[in-house]
Amino acid sequence: MNANKEPLQESFNSDLARVDAHVIAETEYGELPELTEDMLARATLKKGGRPRLENPKKSISLRLSADVLEKWRATGPGWQTRMAQRLGEIS
Repeated sequence: MNANKEPLQESFNSDLARVDAHVIAETEYGELPELTEDMLARATLKKGGRPRLENPKKSISLRLSADVLEKWRATGPGWQTRMAQRLGEIS
């Protein structure tokens, strides 16, 4: 999250203050299942995020004349993708 922006007001109608204030009592521990070696052996680690691309894009710095850049931007959203496709056709 951008540090300069204020967070949006929560809109999921939950009483988070009450949930945060709850202290787990000893009697509630009985509701939790006992972890066994078998359970731990079946456990898998799931990493979040997107899978890695086979051919990831590289960031570069490219200097273009203002009129060229203006023409590409005038084609609307997705102009960078279209430019990359055109450049790919050259090679």
